[in-house]
Amino acid sequence: MAKPRIFFDHDGRHPLIYMYEPPMQKEELEAAVDELVGTPVEALSLTLGDAQSLLYDSQVGALWGRDIKKWPHLIWKRANQNFTQLIKAGCDPLQVLCDKAHANGLLLYAMLLPQQGARERMLKSWENPRFAAAEQRDPQPLEIGSKGGVDAEWPGYRAWDYACDAVRERNLAIVEEVLARYPVDGFELQLNYCPYYFHPDEIAAGMGIMTEWIGRVYAAVKKSDPTRELVLRVPANLDGCRAVGLEPLEWMRRGIVDAIVPEASGAADPSADFSAFVKAAHGTACRVLPALQSRIDSDRVGEGTIEMVRAGACNYWAQGVDGLYIAHWFGCWPYEADFYQKLREVPFPETMAAKDKIYRVPSEGSAPAPEAIAPNVANPLPIELAKGQALQVGFAVSDDLKKWDKVNRVHEVILRVRVQETTERDRLRFAFNGKELPQSLLRKINQMYVMDAPRYRVFGYWYVFRLPEKFRPVQGWNVLEVELLKRDGQALPAVVLRDVELEIKYLMGKNYHRGLIDADLGPGEL
Repeated sequence: MAKPRIFFDHDGRHPLIYMYEPPMQKEELEAAVDELVGTPVEALSLTLGDAQSLLYDSQVGALWGRDIKKWPHLIWKRANQNFTQLIKAGCDPLQVLCDKAHANGLLLYAMLLPQQGARERMLKSWENPRFAAAEQRDPQPLEIGSKGGVDAEWPGYRAWDYACDAVRERNLAIVEEVLARYPVDGFELQLNYCPYYFHPDEIAAGMGIMTEWIGRVYAAVKKSDPTRELVLRVPANLDGCRAVGLEPLEWMRRGIVDAIVPEASGAADPSADFSAFVKAAHGTACRVLPALQSRIDSDRVGEGTIEMVRAGACNYWAQGVDGLYIAHWFGCWPYEADFYQKLREVPFPETMAAKDKIYRVPSEGSAPAPEAIAPNVANPLPIELAKGQALQVGFAVSDDLKKWDKVNRVHEVILRVRVQETTERDRLRFAFNGKELPQSLLRKINQMYVMDAPRYRVFGYWYVFRLPEKFRPVQGWNVLEVELLKRDGQALPAVVLRDVELEIKYLMGKNYHRGLIDADLGPGEL
């Protein structure tokens, strides 16, 4: 049987047990599968929770909020109501969704969060605020912070310490239970959710410990059924992996993983580089399935448009990956036509080749992103611009514009750059791939102040260049250079490069129009 190329990440809570009023019906639970029937998705990866907050009828781990009587967080109360009532009615969520997936030709992989931090383990303390405060302040046994030597503000302070045998055994027991009791097609360890596993002083020893444990999980998966797979989701930055005790390339070499899912960040990054994983997979049986995010979180767009999703998907396929892992798209729920249109196209780079795309360099969203262990972003924005210092921002483009120009399919190419804290007196220089962009190509848009915005307000000037063939991007890596030549002497704040976008628009055929209202035609002329 062919191994799945397109996975769909389903967290089991936000678009499912959070959404339906108790008592949740079996048919409502089955919507998790129904919503994907007829799409290119081949495998559903369903989150089970972590060892202390599981969402199936476990006999070895703790069920979500099992002992809570009064709930200050009502949606978590609803989640507990829904899955406990389903279990009492004989509808164990994991069993129901395995059956429903298989009846509709989908594979189902169970996904465990080996690390989730202290949040879920504090459920038991909610009824006693004093105890809750102590729980937050003082690390408990088996938590990394209990060894001392780390700041209480460090993200891994309250994380499980995988140097402890009890932690590894407890999580392995959950894996073995699921494999023994449920007809899953594989198992995923989501190692990038809270990626802190060892005390910072024990990372070197921790790499060996984690590799040995991953090997045991793999052996359990294959012992249960040789056709079952182990999927591991990891940070896409290898230095970041090693900084927390993960060595995915070694796991690939040892043959203890069937598919690796490098995940760049929590937001869409079309220029994420997975080449090290692809190279390491050569000569092994391991598939590389990078996580394709759709979250943008800009002032104009929450979830990525189809043009943005195409840009990421095409760039990933161009790196020689084996498939795609559709990550966090459950945030688009309830799914509508645009969701299905995006999902339909992403497995097919040849279908997307001559379709509109927007290549966007990731930038800060509505709130600063949490600091990653080692971000896999070449030029994280925003960045301050110092007078007289040229700043370079690079991004990848997979489109073969020379090919499509020859058949008159390229409609236009637009480069957009937003600069904050700039005034009409400032002078900036822009160059693209070493060629200075002339003022004749520029349109400035004044948004130094806006009264309203689609999502939240960001101020500044947009510098918009419509690029003729001479200045168009190359297939591969492209570099924008921005230099502040003259600064308004009355302006105090630093000038900031905030956004960089490249939009490519195509025609359906030679000399074809761009819709019922073409930009070059009046509304009644077609």
